Amino acid sequence: MKYDVIVIGGGPGGYVAAIKAAQLGGKVAVVEKDKLGGVCLNWGCIPTKTLLKTAKLYRDMLRGKEFGIVGIDDSKVKVDWNLLLKRKDRVVDRLVKGIYTLFKRNKIDLYEGVGTVLDKNRVEVNGEVITGKNLIIATGAQENFPDIEGLKEALEAGKLINSKGALQLEEIPKDLVIIGGGVIAVEFATLFNALGSNVTLIQRSKRILSSIEEEMALSLQKQLIRDGVNIVTDTKLKSITLDGVLIEHEGEEKLFKGDKYLISLGLKPQLKGIEGLNLELDSKGFIKTNERMETSVKGVYAIGDLNGKFALAHVASAEGIVAAENIMGVDSTMNYNIVPTGIYTFPELASVGLTEEEARKKGHDITVSKFPLAANGKALAEGEATGFVKIISDNEYGEVIGVHIMASNATDMISEAIVAMQLESTVYDIAKAIHPHPTLSEAVMEAAFGSIDRPIHM
Repeated sequence: MKYDVIVIGGGPGGYVAAIKAAQLGGKVAVVEKDKLGGVCLNWGCIPTKTLLKTAKLYRDMLRGKEFGIVGIDDSKVKVDWNLLLKRKDRVVDRLVKGIYTLFKRNKIDLYEGVGTVLDKNRVEVNGEVITGKNLIIATGAQENFPDIEGLKEALEAGKLINSKGALQLEEIPKDLVIIGGGVIAVEFATLFNALGSNVTLIQRSKRILSSIEEEMALSLQKQLIRDGVNIVTDTKLKSITLDGVLIEHEGEEKLFKGDKYLISLGLKPQLKGIEGLNLELDSKGFIKTNERMETSVKGVYAIGDLNGKFALAHVASAEGIVAAENIMGVDSTMNYNIVPTGIYTFPELASVGLTEEEARKKGHDITVSKFPLAANGKALAEGEATGFVKIISDNEYGEVIGVHIMASNATDMISEAIVAMQLESTVYDIAKAIHPHPTLSEAVMEAAFGSIDRPIHM
């Protein structure tokens, strides 16, 4: 059977691309070696957010007296790790089953197994060769382990784990050492710290979240330290052995011991099975694509983590839609200037667009307005007043070119900014839009007023 589109990989990029292509009338096949939904749904985004919900609920229960609830005995309020994992599995299972249902309803053929690309029109799966007019590669990325002393032995002994391994632990570790200071690392630091682990986070650079807006990252770093996380920055990793994690810090060697060592040091593209295409790669080994998601080979598209643009599920999905639309005759391009990021810590962080430093570097004449949640009624009522909303606007027209939010539900609040920037809105538009009271979203309006003149409530 000849397909209009063959998709290699059924993660958030691949399965979305398949559904969109089918909706546009295409005959579609998907090759997936594991469960549909990929890392994000099965071992990443959804499982971790499910666990973080319980961690936050547990943390809030222990804060009961602050909210006028008495009689809670801390020694009796506990987290049952096994029950928590079972809830996580139920949530994941429901969502995964939903994707299989969508495949059936959209008449998408699923080939379960490892796909080997013979050429741009032929893919071999379990000894069977399927053919197609176009190919979408969505094989994702894999853990990037450094070449360092003791790492292999620590992995084999189960002492060293990655994010997937953290979701399969038999119990909450008493002492956890996290190697890395990126998004995954700080989310797991937040999770296990809230669940009672003694967490040490070791970061190579001078601050955690080096790719995130600096003030937000530093504010979160201070909050994590207040919550009891031991953060060690500006380090050099020497070895990871069964004896501990050895680093160089401030001119001295220091050894950190724990029940488990969780490593999160970035990703490298998963290119196995597609080598025969000889696709052009960038300097870091990721597949080069243009704004239409086309690779260097006509009829072959690459989406998601393996193109090195953004290792984010929602970006992979957006790229999948763009690739599918172009294949099916709809002119479509990606706009990487308005890509939101979300970090599910306590409080959450969310950003879209330029930071203050990036805006000045690009030559923008800007206004930076910041409104603290400490001046927001809903934030105070909920006991979640740590954080702020920061708006970066261009002074020529007042156009919003960057928004950064630190708040308990920042990852939901950022959507207002995304739509505003998509429509090229100004701070005047946001300030004039009536925001409901009492809500955290009022802080966005207040920051917009601050860009024009000054906030009302500060």
